[in-house]
Amino acid sequence: MIYMSICLISFVFLLLIGFTLIFFSFFFIFYGHVFFIEWEVVSINSCSILMTVLLDWMSLIFMGFVLLISSLVILYSGYYMYGDENMNRFIFLVLLFVMSMMFLIISPNMISILLGWDGLGLVSYCLVIYYQNIKSYNAGMLTALSNRIGDVFLLLVISWMLNFGSWNYIFYLDYFKYNFDMFVIVFMVVMAALTSSAQIPFSSWLPAAMAAPTPVSALVHSSTLVTAGVYLLIRFSFSFNTYLCTFLLFVSSMTMFMSGLGANFEYDLKSIIALSTLSQLGLMMSILSLGYADLAFFHLLMHALFKALLFMCAGVFIHCMKDYQDIRSMGGFSFQMPLTSSCLMVSNFSLCGIPFLAGFYSKDLILEVMSMSYINLFMYMLFYLSTGLTVCYSFRLFYYVMCGEFNSSSFCSMSEDNNYIVVSMVMLLMMVIFGGSLFGWILFPNPVLIMLPLYMKLLVLFISFIGGLVGYELFKLSIGMNSISLMYSFLVNFFGSMWFMPYIFTYGVVSYPLNLGYNSYKVFDCGWSEYFGGQDLFYLFFYLSKFNQFGQFNSLKIFMLLFILWFMFMFIVYY
Repeated sequence: MIYMSICLISFVFLLLIGFTLIFFSFFFIFYGHVFFIEWEVVSINSCSILMTVLLDWMSLIFMGFVLLISSLVILYSGYYMYGDENMNRFIFLVLLFVMSMMFLIISPNMISILLGWDGLGLVSYCLVIYYQNIKSYNAGMLTALSNRIGDVFLLLVISWMLNFGSWNYIFYLDYFKYNFDMFVIVFMVVMAALTSSAQIPFSSWLPAAMAAPTPVSALVHSSTLVTAGVYLLIRFSFSFNTYLCTFLLFVSSMTMFMSGLGANFEYDLKSIIALSTLSQLGLMMSILSLGYADLAFFHLLMHALFKALLFMCAGVFIHCMKDYQDIRSMGGFSFQMPLTSSCLMVSNFSLCGIPFLAGFYSKDLILEVMSMSYINLFMYMLFYLSTGLTVCYSFRLFYYVMCGEFNSSSFCSMSEDNNYIVVSMVMLLMMVIFGGSLFGWILFPNPVLIMLPLYMKLLVLFISFIGGLVGYELFKLSIGMNSISLMYSFLVNFFGSMWFMPYIFTYGVVSYPLNLGYNSYKVFDCGWSEYFGGQDLFYLFFYLSKFNQFGQFNSLKIFMLLFILWFMFMFIVYY
């Protein structure tokens, strides 16, 4: 088939470029190279338009990861989107998505960053509404409008930087911290990153974007749209002052806690994984706000690996369930689909930070470094509580999907004999197993010695064990126990709906202006203004025309009376 050849060509092309960029990033790390390239596109009189490219180890390795995961997602799409009439359009949209991310990664210039940022927003809207129904349209509009807020902040940054002579932010990073004008710029960049990475209060669009096809979700939630804000903050992290770090730490920690809590009340498979992405984004931003940008970037890379694999396995399950996503109807998949189940569990364990998978090397290091940092007890407890919630919803998902009886319909076709999904998932599985130690040794060549008491060292394992136990207890809740949730229905709705943010930022924003418009239309346009406006004029001219008609029908008598009255009036006036 034609679209199969397009998938294979795109897969091979992106895979080769991705491995090449990762190899060059190792070379740049070992020798400390940084290439700053300026290309003058056009020059008119004294005005020149430059295209600027920054190539260092961070941009190269991130581009390599994005291209590598994108190639595997496109290969996986050959199976998942099989039979779709618009397959070519889908592949081209994914390639546009990847190209926009490339623009954002390599650019130290705010203009080309905005170009990549807008490309991500536009193509993400096209991909979210790919399945054309009302829910997808609403989700796409919510996604696009939420990300437009970030565009507005970036446009303000561009206009504000006109005062300083260049849009290359990399020239001003040291100056940003000590100048108030520059602090405004950094604050607006942080706000733009909060919208892209769906932090509080802009979190409602991330679960709504699950209306997109699952390969798109695997790409968006691993290495492209939601990580763009984190990557931008890593680049700007040298210019954060104390107040900005405190603000970012509070917002990201609350997002991490909120999403972890909401995932334990969720039954939609893709929504659970989306909320786990939100939790990990909060973890990246919180450790970034403590001053450890390299650690945040390391976790960004490791999260991209296991989250892409997690979405691929979820897509296979949903595909076999005939597009049904409720985990209460799943069960027994470990017997029916052993390879996909094994990949799901490895990625799930990596998300929990189980030794010695990819997530362990970044998460455990983050928690131990955080334990040595100068933060208060509230933030410290919030970190560990969010980690326990992560393990809790991961084990809950494991028990619902893997264990128990086969709850779904007998018409579901359980098969994993397709070469596309086997190759894509097994390659990501190898990277999840071996990537953590490999990239940990390369990115942190010097040994990191963290001295903590024994109980603090074992606290991570203890929290993980408690979280897994609570997840098992949540799985065992039967239908007869629903009275508990009915007794505390408000709390259950509050925690399970992301603290009412989807309602506040969709119905809450729209319903009041619409009701106000309807009431004003009913009272004014169809009420008093109609009565005193158009209808009143109509009746006035109606009666005037009737009076005029009466005069025309009795013209001779009226003319004689008017003539006599006029004659008498003139006679009186004259004499």
